Amino acid sequence: MDYTVRIFHSEDVSEVERADAVQRFRSALEGALGDASLVAPVYRAYLRLLQIHGDHARPWDLDPAEQLLAEQWEAAELAATQAAFGAERYMGDAHFELDIPPP
Repeated sequence: MDYTVRIFHSEDVSEVERADAVQRFRSALEGALGDASLVAPVYRAYLRLLQIHGDHARPWDLDPAEQLLAEQWEAAELAATQAAFGAERYMGDAHFELDIPPP
């Protein structure tokens, strides 16, 4: 496992519910990207795009490969977030954080 998911949630969520949300998040993220080994490198590449383009509104000025990567990450992140928190984000102010080791 080359990354860690941390789920932050309101205090009325049990540790079991949080662990279940992490598992749902990981499964959906890995499924959307195709394999667990792709999570860290794709996330690093996406973070580099964010560093370059900052908070500028989309569309960013990307080459086709970068555009594909950005779209794939954003779709995977959305799928994972919905899997973990529900389409209605039933866990209130819950959010996630990915920790990845340096390359």
